[in-house]
Amino acid sequence: MGSTYNEHKKKWEEQAKKAIERFPERKDSFETSSHIGIDRLYSGEINEKYVENIGFPGQYPYTRGIQPTMYRSRFWTMRQYAGFGSAQETNERFRYLLDQGQTGLSVAFDLPTQIGYDSDDPMAEGEVGKVGVAIDSLADMETLFDQIPLDKVSTSMTINAPASVLLCMYIAVGEKQGVSKEKLTGTIQNDILKEYIARGTYIFPPKPSMRIITDIFGYCQEYLPKFNTISISGYHIREAGSTAVQEVAFTIANGLAYVDAAIESGLKVDQFAPRLAFFFNAHNQFFEEAAKFRAARRVWAKIMKEHYKAEDPKSWKLRFHTQTGGSTLTAQQPDNNIVRVALQALSAVMGGTQSLHTNSRDEALALPTEESARIALRTQQIIANESGVADTVDPLAGSYYVEELTDKIEEQVNQYLEQIRDMGGAVQAVEEGYMQREIHHAAYETQKKIESGEEVIVGMNQYKIDEEVNPELLRVDEALEKAQVQKTESIRNNRDQARVEQALNRIKEAAQDQTDNLMPHILEAVKAYATVGEICHTLRREFGEYIAR
Repeated sequence: MGSTYNEHKKKWEEQAKKAIERFPERKDSFETSSHIGIDRLYSGEINEKYVENIGFPGQYPYTRGIQPTMYRSRFWTMRQYAGFGSAQETNERFRYLLDQGQTGLSVAFDLPTQIGYDSDDPMAEGEVGKVGVAIDSLADMETLFDQIPLDKVSTSMTINAPASVLLCMYIAVGEKQGVSKEKLTGTIQNDILKEYIARGTYIFPPKPSMRIITDIFGYCQEYLPKFNTISISGYHIREAGSTAVQEVAFTIANGLAYVDAAIESGLKVDQFAPRLAFFFNAHNQFFEEAAKFRAARRVWAKIMKEHYKAEDPKSWKLRFHTQTGGSTLTAQQPDNNIVRVALQALSAVMGGTQSLHTNSRDEALALPTEESARIALRTQQIIANESGVADTVDPLAGSYYVEELTDKIEEQVNQYLEQIRDMGGAVQAVEEGYMQREIHHAAYETQKKIESGEEVIVGMNQYKIDEEVNPELLRVDEALEKAQVQKTESIRNNRDQARVEQALNRIKEAAQDQTDNLMPHILEAVKAYATVGEICHTLRREFGEYIAR
């Protein structure tokens, strides 16, 4: 047994040495405030289970992290989610956050953009710029990234049904900046299945939606090799009320549906799997959350290697972004949310996240103010630079409690995955409402516990105070909608309309031809300043719209 362990350890040491040559550690040595040296890695009891299930960082099954040295070389990406009002206002917030030390951008789009309507559509009335930035045409995208070099900044876009359109806009902005496609880095969420399950910003039925997603996979595999083609999201599943186990199980089930669809479209697993990314929530149960992330990596790695026979180790790695739990924030005593977010962020770091967004204290009341966004960012920076938790890899490993939780979560996740496989996969489970029912039941049980006081929410159902909650809130100017409508109308009046109509017609023809990739045609339409609504309406007419049961 010892020789097997020593072989694994030697392999990890060689791997770590190569990793450090490429990404030098942040310091020559690490120590506590009492000058106690901190080793790169601590290992526990040597036995078969330890070697096979826990192993070493950067090695299959990646329980302890996907990189050999994790944060000793570089911290996670601090990517604050932002977007409101106009593209100009959001651009100013982006540049402010970058100046404050943020290392990646994350774009929130308004509701009309998310469901493929322009700001001047009657369906958009009253919603323009309210929960994110309004993007109607390439002109808005150009403003959004003005003076932000796309060859130096990684951008995540929380967009799903119209993800192909927004990605094409991003490509076009890059080209205007002189940045070629292969240099662009970032992520599009592009996860439609969880929209049917938990969130609701879908447009098309599942089958054509899956076709659009696999078209994006194929296009990016050829032209955008550094861009993550999907962020398979458990965040919204958790926000809808799921348990931690359900969050992982349903997210991975959806991920497997995308893998199956891509293979069915003709792609080989190692062509697209290395660019799959995940998005998880971080809630208040600190140890469960850290164990959840460790279990998720292990489940995914085993399935990709053993079931799909992926040969590239990058295909086995579950890379994920984390956002702290929006549904855990309270309007009562909102400063308490700073503490909640700090604990949640710490669990994500202890669990080995690749990037992180920390929610702001006032998000239960409104969009965050600049001050609140800065405190949220500073929370990450304090964890990174002052807590010492980033100085050794997987500091919780070997804890009897954490390892037991990791094993139990893995076991229960696999039970859910087996049930979903028996139903015919995630798409079938979604269409039958299985995941939705499971989430609704979990949310109901949680709410009962909160209302009875069995589950304590500090400041809300216990430890209450008489207070007048009246903090400074960010307000979106009502005049913005009128200005955005006028801007969009101006774009339509001053573009080459014949070029737009030709481009939209090519999208229509490509939609009818199952073998034609939609992405090049959408890109041409975007460059002609066709709007999000015009492109999505063209596809609506061909694909139809999904109506929930």
